[in-house]
Amino acid sequence: MTLKAFIGARIFDGLSWHEDAALLVSDGRVSGIVPTGRVPVDARRHDANGGMLAPGFIDLQVNGGGGVMLNDAPTVDGLRQICSAHAQFGTTALLPTLITDTPDTTTATIEAGKQALAQGVPGFLGLHLEGPHLSVARKGAHDPSLIRPMRQSDLDQLLACKEAFPAMMLTVAVESVTPEQVSRLAEAGFIVSIGHTEASYETAENYAKAGARCVTHLFNAMSPLGHRQPGLVGAGLDLGALHCGIIADGIHVHPAAMAVALRAKQGPGKIFIVTDAMSPIGTHLQSFTLNGREILRKDGTLTLADGTLAGADIDMVSSVRFVYEKLGLPLDEALRMASAYPAEAARIDDRKGFLTNGYDADFVLLGDELGMKSTWIGGACVFERVLG
Repeated sequence: MTLKAFIGARIFDGLSWHEDAALLVSDGRVSGIVPTGRVPVDARRHDANGGMLAPGFIDLQVNGGGGVMLNDAPTVDGLRQICSAHAQFGTTALLPTLITDTPDTTTATIEAGKQALAQGVPGFLGLHLEGPHLSVARKGAHDPSLIRPMRQSDLDQLLACKEAFPAMMLTVAVESVTPEQVSRLAEAGFIVSIGHTEASYETAENYAKAGARCVTHLFNAMSPLGHRQPGLVGAGLDLGALHCGIIADGIHVHPAAMAVALRAKQGPGKIFIVTDAMSPIGTHLQSFTLNGREILRKDGTLTLADGTLAGADIDMVSSVRFVYEKLGLPLDEALRMASAYPAEAARIDDRKGFLTNGYDADFVLLGDELGMKSTWIGGACVFERVLG
């Protein structure tokens, strides 16, 4: 068992900063943070040569990356390529996300996920099934012909597979899933998220009481905030039990609206960053297909031919940089939005999201300007930027 010591960078452990300190890693887990002068003599040293070391980013909504859409490649190789693409941008744990598709594709994705876990695909945490149980009225880029209510067979399939994954997230709409179904899923440990819905504040509150835990990409594809009808946006911001994912690209949500939401949201549920990334991340692709429809990439946006937004063209480190630089958040809070808060939403904050004794040694090394240097999963380097 080799002891590693990571030195030469400011260390953020998820709660506070450590100067002139070393992160100790043994057998894939954090062994502690100690002053540099107290690094054990038998430790193998890794010098970061400046910058900062922080908990690895956790992305709970990733549709694709590296040229692959999960819908088109519901295989172990597809999952591996998506995870590898996002590791380039500091993501150390993610939920590859299946957008509304056929029952056969859903089944294939679940089986591929089981195999990915068995094979230890780096970064693979579980799955996010975004649909097909949504509202056609708030479909966004989802194919309306594939949207349908949750049947007993769907519920049975989900309940049968939950134990296979450390985390599994479901985006559902109140129009297609009953409170009783939500309760069954929540009791089984699923992260039930409300999204793509016209839900009123009162209905969202009832679903939260039934066990719903999150709101999917706050502000997008949902009933808006009104002064007499607060809608799902109002419920997400007002109800402490709900955690809210948000796409921090300045396109899906105006920076002013994002800033207002961050000021308004009261805990324990927090607002956390998701990328909602599609296949072009990590590539130079200018277009791709989703359910047979072409998605165009231009000026940081992804749209259908009619202009409907179709996922996002942003990665996690760029999202952190956006909320830090454009919204003026403190750096530690910007980092928590990409690590601690999604870990809490997914109930994995007992082992991820912080650099604490016994936690997974998942971390990112960043330059002083939040540029990528390297990504580490379980104490192993999975990406290193080549300078030159």
